[in-house]
Amino acid sequence: MDSNTRPAVLIVEDEPLIRMDAVDMITEAGFRTYEAASADEAIALMDKHLDIGILFTDIDMPGTMDGVKLAAYVRDRWPPVVIIIASGAVGLDRATFPDGASFFPKPYTARQITASLHEISRQFG
Repeated sequence: MDSNTRPAVLIVEDEPLIRMDAVDMITEAGFRTYEAASADEAIALMDKHLDIGILFTDIDMPGTMDGVKLAAYVRDRWPPVVIIIASGAVGLDRATFPDGASFFPKPYTARQITASLHEISRQFG
């Protein structure tokens, strides 16, 4: 499966260097990527790019909603989109995450994320 048949990944991270690393990692794994620094920017991209099949979001970010609220919004508006949440925060209540969302604590490894993305992309096959 090549990058034209895999779902695109939207990376939402307010820290530019972390976002850049995530984009590089996911692009190198063979996925098309879009990037956003806030939930508002992410929603605008999802409206515009119908090929986004995976949301990879941080929790803590500025704007009208955090990553958990963004994930819930995406689950309601685009139910087929697969959601991956990453955070360095401790003591998170995962019960607030949307159904089916995956969680990776920071620091995560490239191997963890890319393995998860490849597994998800097989579902789109």
